[in-house]
Amino acid sequence: MDLQKQTAPAAATELRASDADRDRITDILRDALAEGRLTADEHADRVEGVLAAKTVGELDVFIRDLPAAHARRPPHLPAPGLPAPAAIPADPDDNVVAVFSSAVRKGRWRAGRRIHAYAIFGSVEIDLSEALFEYQQVVIRAISVFGNVEVRVPENVSLRGTGGGVLGNFEVDHLDAEDPRAPVVHVDGWAVLGNIEGRPKRGKVVADILDRVQRKVDRSLRKHLDR
Repeated sequence: MDLQKQTAPAAATELRASDADRDRITDILRDALAEGRLTADEHADRVEGVLAAKTVGELDVFIRDLPAAHARRPPHLPAPGLPAPAAIPADPDDNVVAVFSSAVRKGRWRAGRRIHAYAIFGSVEIDLSEALFEYQQVVIRAISVFGNVEVRVPENVSLRGTGGGVLGNFEVDHLDAEDPRAPVVHVDGWAVLGNIEGRPKRGKVVADILDRVQRKVDRSLRKHLDR
């Protein structure tokens, strides 16, 4: 059976596959090989096809005859909306300011609950692809005046945007992580003759999201019990 010649439903084939999607399918194929459901040659052929696949529909073809493809998934819940003002401190944990200059936050850094970004005739880059998320909800307040604010998040983090532009551009991709407990990044702002954008960073995922969120919950619970 030539799996690559099978076609998935039209709705599925329209979705572009991410590296996280490919990793998920590869993990399923590895488990199938370990369980004896696939031979070594079948496994190698399918992994090669997964790496070449362009859409989610093409990926699903490679696990269609495996039990994991038919396991019931929990209902997908949308990411929560912008937190109420009282839920997030008014004062920012971090200010990123570029006035006739550029400012960058990237690498292994701690993302607070509120980040303010100001680009005045300048450029601000906030890269959360390797950041440490200590809180589930992160609000980025962005103001761009003749400037550019660029936000990048890992693919397994939810992303939301609220704002607009005055002779400018405000464009934030809306993403919903599969795990409802994953961090949610809210980009809230205005672009005046400038640009604000939020995008996932291809191939970047936060591998230990659940551990960090669980540790945060555990700490909060201990503080509550110690009172």
